[in-house]
Amino acid sequence: MQGLHLVGVRHSYDSTKVLDTISLTVPAGELVCLLGPSGCGKTTLLRIAAGMERLQAGRVTIDERAVAEPGLQLPPEDRQVGYMFQDYALFPHLTVFENVAFGLFRQDKAVARKRAMAMLEQVGMTSHADKHPHMLSGGQQQRVALARVLAPEPRVVLLDEPFSGLDSNMRARIREQTLSVLKHTNVATLMVTHDTEEAMFMADRIKVMGENGRILQSGSPEDIYYKPVDEYVARLFGPINVIDGVVSGGALESSFGSIAAAGMEDGAPVRILMRPEGLILANGDGETGGALVDVVSAHLLGDNSLVRIRLRSGVHKGVEFEARIVGAFDPTEKRKIRARVDPRHVFRYPRN
Repeated sequence: MQGLHLVGVRHSYDSTKVLDTISLTVPAGELVCLLGPSGCGKTTLLRIAAGMERLQAGRVTIDERAVAEPGLQLPPEDRQVGYMFQDYALFPHLTVFENVAFGLFRQDKAVARKRAMAMLEQVGMTSHADKHPHMLSGGQQQRVALARVLAPEPRVVLLDEPFSGLDSNMRARIREQTLSVLKHTNVATLMVTHDTEEAMFMADRIKVMGENGRILQSGSPEDIYYKPVDEYVARLFGPINVIDGVVSGGALESSFGSIAAAGMEDGAPVRILMRPEGLILANGDGETGGALVDVVSAHLLGDNSLVRIRLRSGVHKGVEFEARIVGAFDPTEKRKIRARVDPRHVFRYPRN
C-alpha cells in the first residue's frame, strides 16, 4: 500500500518511555491525525517518521520501502518526506520564492522556478514571491511553509501543530485551504494536534494517544466523538457531566429519568458521562419528562450559550450540571425550565 507505515515503534528518553509499541498506517490521499495532550509523544513519533529522531525499535516504511528498521536509518533528505514545523521555520534572509525553491536544488533552475511558482499559485501567494517572511502575516507565512513542503513532491507530509500560531478566524480559513491543497496532491499526511476541533475538521481518521504513549482509540471523527472507548477519550472533547450510580434493571435511575445501561449487570457500579450539548433545556410549562431545574448562570459564547443548572428534586437534587444550547439564553425569564437527556451524548462505563 502506498503511504506511511509505522509498525511496533517504541521510544524512550533515558528511563522514560515515550512511545509504547505504536503501529499506524497513513494511505496516500488520506489525512490521519494524532490527537492527544501535550507531552504524550505525538511530536516524537512525527520526528521518527521524518528521520529527525533515530528509531530505537520497530519499523518505518514509505510506499513499501523501509526507511528505518534495525540496522537501517535513512536520513530525512532520502525519505521523500515534507515536514511542516509549528513555527513554519521559514528562512528570514530568503524571499518567499527562494524559500519555496530551497528544496529543489537538485533540479534544473528553470524547472525548479516553474515548480516553485506553481506551488505559490496553488496557495495563492504568487503576488508575494519577492517579499521576505517578516513582511507577511501569520496566515501568509503558513501558506508559504505549506508550498515549500509540497514543492519537492513528497510522498508523505508531516504537520506539527500547523495552525497553533493563528487567531481563531484565520485558523478556520487557513486550515480549510490547507486541507484542499493536500487533498489535491493526493499525498499521505500525518498531523499532530491537541485541538479536538482541528482534528475533527481535518482528519479522515483520528488516532487518540494517551499519556502512556499508546494509541487508545482509532476511527473516523464520528466514531471518536460519539463512541469514545473510555472516560479519558470522552473528556478530550471538553467539559463532561458525571453521574455515578448502580445498575438496576438494565438502567440507572437519575433525576433526569431512567438512563439505559445495556450490557451491564444489575448491581454493577456505573459512571454516566453526558456532554453539555446532551442536556436539552425546554420551557417546563405543560411539559412532562426530564427534570425541573433552576438556572444558576448563563454565558453567551458566540453562536451558543453555556448554561449552568441545578436540579430541584430527585436522587440528584441540588447537583449542578452544564448544558450547551444554540443561540442566546435569557436566565431572567420567569418560567419553569426542564432538562432532559439526549442519548447520543451519553456514555456509560464501569466504575472502579
